[in-house]
Amino acid sequence: MANKTGLTGWAVAGVLAVALAGCGSGDDDKSAAGGSSTEGTADTASADQQVKPVNLIFGTGGTSGSYYPIGGALKTVFEASDLVDNVQVVSTGASVQNINNITDGLNQIAIVMSDVAYDAMKGTGQFDGQPADIKALAGLYPNVVQLVATRDSGIETIADLTGKRVGVGKVGSGVEQSAQKVLEAASIKESDLARVSHTGYADSVTEMSNGNLDAAFFTSGVPNSSITGLMQSSDIVFVPVTGDVADRLLEKYPYYQQYTIPANAPERYNLGEQVDTVAIRNMLIVPADMNDKVAGELAHRFHDYLGSDKVSVGALKQVDPAELDANLVLPVHPGAQAYYDTLKESSDQDDAAQ
Repeated sequence: MANKTGLTGWAVAGVLAVALAGCGSGDDDKSAAGGSSTEGTADTASADQQVKPVNLIFGTGGTSGSYYPIGGALKTVFEASDLVDNVQVVSTGASVQNINNITDGLNQIAIVMSDVAYDAMKGTGQFDGQPADIKALAGLYPNVVQLVATRDSGIETIADLTGKRVGVGKVGSGVEQSAQKVLEAASIKESDLARVSHTGYADSVTEMSNGNLDAAFFTSGVPNSSITGLMQSSDIVFVPVTGDVADRLLEKYPYYQQYTIPANAPERYNLGEQVDTVAIRNMLIVPADMNDKVAGELAHRFHDYLGSDKVSVGALKQVDPAELDANLVLPVHPGAQAYYDTLKESSDQDDAAQ
């Protein structure tokens, strides 16, 4: 693995030349990084020496969600590498926009939900006919479908949403995608709702507090700070996603999994009763043409960070470092996979020695 102590002299220059080719935003850069050809990296030594470490624009989400603080935490983790000069963390409309930005060369790394990434890879849904050439860098924590309603609305089941005012997330967000799939699984059309509000977390809370929304989807890690804030000002109920609705989701979509928000857990809303629902895993993604050494270095830095005592974002504390490449709906980037394979080999050797 390339790191600060393992590369000197010409080796550093060569790696940085490849890294720049792997993360450039121009068409020429993408072409140079898109295969095993050495074109663009076998220049003169003097040209190699002038290449600088890569800059990464990190697509996250809204400032009130979990994606943005994760980006802020990983900024310094990635910038500690000799292969990364600067990481610019940007707030975005989340999953769909992040994938479009990577396709357009505007972002070089991003956080997305697995359902949106799956549609992008397949060229379905909002990416109909336009598949995205993206790879997974690492799996993250589960995004839990949390459907919250005001108690006065009388909503207790998903079927009760009919004729109600419902927040479904910002246009193009992963929240909107999951909300649409849940409604579809419940055979509820948007036209069956009294009003569909494309509000993000903060605006949904404001609208529910003001009595302008009956319910809203919050597809995020648990707890969601917006829901926690809403609970302090309003009497709300969590609507379960179970039964036929959950069965249809699990059968049709490979990225859904069952999830239970436990009861009497202060760190998870301290609910009186558990809430059964479904969840979708988040992922770190990168362009498929990112240089292998850069991708491997990012995976290495992320893995080591998770195993340290420096993890400050609650959502990242739910991520198992041993499962970063497990059960993902996207292929893992070859550079990252090579690093994960070294971890498995080391673990196997340790087991054999015991």
